[in-house]
Amino acid sequence: MSTSTLIDTNVLIDVWGPGGASTAWSTDAIASCRREGALVVNQIVWAELAPLIATEAQLKRAADMLEIDRESLPWGAAFLAGVAHSRYRRAGGLRERTLPDFFIGAHAAVAGHRLLTRDAPRYRSYFPELEIISPETLP
Repeated sequence: MSTSTLIDTNVLIDVWGPGGASTAWSTDAIASCRREGALVVNQIVWAELAPLIATEAQLKRAADMLEIDRESLPWGAAFLAGVAHSRYRRAGGLRERTLPDFFIGAHAAVAGHRLLTRDAPRYRSYFPELEIISPETLP
């Protein structure tokens, strides 16, 4: 059975940005998820990666090398993101946690993808049914 995985921006920054403490984990996690099924990003992740890579053509080549598919955000995910973000703000959430993070989590939840991220607690709080792959679940 194939399992698709939406990759959060922070994991791709680990791989394509300057090396750091999480680079090896993120590289291995992407390879592991790829063996189990499709890798996916959406427009939100694409936009967040834009400052990291000089041109969109280079970003597309980098994504193609990792066999990452680009998938549009479903309308139902946009609605779920708005509801989750509203709950977050009513609970006292800071504006620094902007709507894009909620779009990413909602997209994974609505489309039936797992989410590969280093920021698992935030997503678990607002998308409890979402399967999350993080350093805590894939050491």
